[in-house]
Amino acid sequence: MAKKSIEIMVGGFVLLGLAALLFLALKAANLTNIGNGGQTYQLKARFDNIGGLKARAAVRSAGVTVGRVESIKLDPKTYMGEVTFQVSQGVEFPRDSSAKILTSGLLGDQYIGIEPGADDKMLEPGTVITQTQSAVVLENLIGQFLFSKAADAGGGTGNGNGGGAPAPAAPAKP
Repeated sequence: MAKKSIEIMVGGFVLLGLAALLFLALKAANLTNIGNGGQTYQLKARFDNIGGLKARAAVRSAGVTVGRVESIKLDPKTYMGEVTFQVSQGVEFPRDSSAKILTSGLLGDQYIGIEPGADDKMLEPGTVITQTQSAVVLENLIGQFLFSKAADAGGGTGNGNGGGAPAPAAPAKP
């Protein structure tokens, strides 16, 4: 009899562990709802470069998750990345708000950060946010840094002699 009760307890513990793993998997995949009963409205923004932004990424304002990215596509006319996202119904932003693609930590996930403006009128559902800042791509920053260092080492004086020393004076003509 004691063996049966131990087996039941172990089975319950295993089920509890599986439920915890399922919860963590849903959280990691951003498949949990936003809150507010799922009532949302849609906004759009266009970016020159979306970096590693993915569908279901968070939309945050002041560090608080207020929505999720719904879809990302390339605008065939402007060749910009068009991001469609959902924002919780109870959260409104002024018309002059801006959207940025930010990164959690140094190498973390990317998300959209919304900075509220000061306009009295609010964004309507379906509005395109015009003030945007694209993702900062780490590879581009490293490339710019290396290029600037190579330019400095190659003779920043512009005299063509490859070093930082002044060019030798030309001999005087008689």
